[in-house]
Amino acid sequence: MQPLVSILIPAYNAEDWIAQTLQSVLKQTWLNIEVIVVDDGSSDNTFNIAKQFESAIVKVYSQPNQGAAAARNYALRQAQGDFIQFLDADDLLAIDKIEQQMQLLLSTVAPGEAPTCIASGPWARFYLSAEEAEFIPQPLWRDFAPIDWLVCAWEGHWMMHPAAWLVPRAIAEAAGPWDEALSLNDDGEYFARVILASSEVKFCATAKSYYRSGISGSLSDRKSDAAYRSAYQSIAAGNTWLLAAETSPRTRKVCATQFQRFIYETYPAVPELRQQAAQWVRQLGGSDLKPTGGPLFQKLSKFLGWRVAKQIQQWIYQQGYRRWQIQRKSQVVIANASTKANTNVTAAEALAWRES
Repeated sequence: MQPLVSILIPAYNAEDWIAQTLQSVLKQTWLNIEVIVVDDGSSDNTFNIAKQFESAIVKVYSQPNQGAAAARNYALRQAQGDFIQFLDADDLLAIDKIEQQMQLLLSTVAPGEAPTCIASGPWARFYLSAEEAEFIPQPLWRDFAPIDWLVCAWEGHWMMHPAAWLVPRAIAEAAGPWDEALSLNDDGEYFARVILASSEVKFCATAKSYYRSGISGSLSDRKSDAAYRSAYQSIAAGNTWLLAAETSPRTRKVCATQFQRFIYETYPAVPELRQQAAQWVRQLGGSDLKPTGGPLFQKLSKFLGWRVAKQIQQWIYQQGYRRWQIQRKSQVVIANASTKANTNVTAAEALAWRES
């Protein structure tokens, strides 16, 4: 019998996307799955839409709003699977994503044994339709030893979003639960622990996932002091885990680079946190990271300094983002109107998708 894969979906105000996400799950070619949706106190129709999919395969729970990390931990406590697939309520999986990664992980051990490695896979951003997604290779798209993966990711500021991973349950348990005190970059801190608890990161080139971007008010776009504090705490914790595994010139340098990047990205906000980050950069031996930006930013930096250039850059981005938001909202209204019927489904129809 196939090992059971638990697909864990935290959901908050995702009524526009949750049905599409669940459809991508129910079409998986790996048949032995369970789906656990945890509605995190949504104020819209997310919970009711998810409940229409409820079946022997899909279980839907609700909790007062506590954040995505708490919802994932709730789902983890309910999960019965031998493998864990995290999936945000607005992201999508290719229909054979789980099957491809399961075949890869199981090929690394003898029958009946549990893999000691985790699987990643290619991912791409999209805004309105998965058809927009372009899978452009990145340096992380290969096999890695755990510490090498983190050094590569943090040095080059690369990422692997939660849905790209497939994690054996034993490794998830060794890594521990999500840190519920974190919001922004909680996945970065969590998967640093998961990666370090594994023997290897195996890249499965055929296991695609789709990362929805450009959602107004999404956690990744938040620029509040609380969000910046979470980002700082995530970096500090991740650095602690890495340095505990290997204290060397390369790990100290990449940890310093993490803090230096935080300084550039948050300026002029959270001066106290930036000061703490600067102290860490010095203690860790310094970083040669330079502030990044387009040709205009580089010219302004040369003559005015990076701080003034950063302020001008932020103002330009804010003006462009406001115009983009207005245009995108009109596109979303049209797209939602054309697909409204897809969010009003019955449990029988959900099972029909599963069986088709």
